[in-house]
Amino acid sequence: MSWQTYVDEHLMCDIDGQGQHLTAAAIVGHDGSVWAQSTSFPELKGPEVTGIMSDFAEPGHLAPTGLFLGGRKYMVIQGEPGAVIRGKKGSGGITIKKTGQALVFGIYEEPVTPGQCNMVVERLGDYLVDQGL
Repeated sequence: MSWQTYVDEHLMCDIDGQGQHLTAAAIVGHDGSVWAQSTSFPELKGPEVTGIMSDFAEPGHLAPTGLFLGGRKYMVIQGEPGAVIRGKKGSGGITIKKTGQALVFGIYEEPVTPGQCNMVVERLGDYLVDQGL
């Protein structure tokens, strides 16, 4: 299965059969190289990926400054140290799951809930971890 198929069929999928979808999604290498992304995923900047990787290495690193993605600032909220970063911006937010080789991103806006985004992103991330990726 191609990386683009993972994004298209497992991240940008219909959530719970309700016709709701993430706003954007991507799978990105730890070095910031984009493996696959939805058409609506923002362009990543090098320092943004560096900040995200720093927060995985040192949980809480992004809390004072916020999480930036494509120039948009998200307030960092509770995640799972070293495994998941979650952010909030207005009525939407972001979930980032770290695997052995990649970062799985999901961005949402209402009516998608934070819990739905977490479920979609973390389910794929856990699968990739189980596959050694």
